Amino acid sequence: MALTSLLAVILAGFLIGATGIGGVLLVPVLTSIEGLAPAQAIAASSMAFGFPGLAALWYLNRNRDHMRKTMPVVIGAMPGAALGAVLVHGLDSRIVLILVIVTICFAGLRGLLAKRITTEETTQKLLARSALAGIGLLAGLGSALTGTGGPVLLIPVLLLFHQPIRLAIMVGQAVQLPIALSAILVHARAGSLDWVLGGTLGLLLLIASVAGQWTTRRIQVPLLQKALSVLLLLIGAWFSYLLFS
Repeated sequence: MALTSLLAVILAGFLIGATGIGGVLLVPVLTSIEGLAPAQAIAASSMAFGFPGLAALWYLNRNRDHMRKTMPVVIGAMPGAALGAVLVHGLDSRIVLILVIVTICFAGLRGLLAKRITTEETTQKLLARSALAGIGLLAGLGSALTGTGGPVLLIPVLLLFHQPIRLAIMVGQAVQLPIALSAILVHARAGSLDWVLGGTLGLLLLIASVAGQWTTRRIQVPLLQKALSVLLLLIGAWFSYLLFS
């Protein structure tokens, strides 16, 4: 793996731990620098995302209330990811990418312009379990189709429904595991999964994400929301460039 790719993977892992969003870097790095085919890059990335997802679930397990809120999203993401992994080998994902761009840009703008911060004390009532499962289903489908890992779509949607930002980030991290497991089964059957590459990327993401989590726990919520909003807008601009270039 080239040094540039290695640094990009470490940065992606740190951003996953700090903001939940960072996996969007992997597929472009693997295709443009390492020369992998899109299906192979998405397969390896999907497997790698499971490593920080496992760490996030372990952390959530220490807080039973947060785990209870997370499980409907996690359960819903599994069939969505499996369906997306099947469709990625024959479906043009540009339509899904357009929807992802619109969602994350809207959430980014809303976060920057919001006068009220989405802290744990100023949120709406928790969404119904069926609604959370539906959001997980869509996040799993979209992430598997685009190779973005889940959080880049899930976190903006949760924030649009005024869910706590720290909880949204943690749920976004945790949902990577079921998405990865579902995608691994399909990609392995299709013969597009490089187990060694996926495992290597996963370990790098895991180590860097732990550093990111340590950092974000020391950042105040208003600053974290603004930083996440800016990151969403930058990712939206980047996706738009990739889509229309």
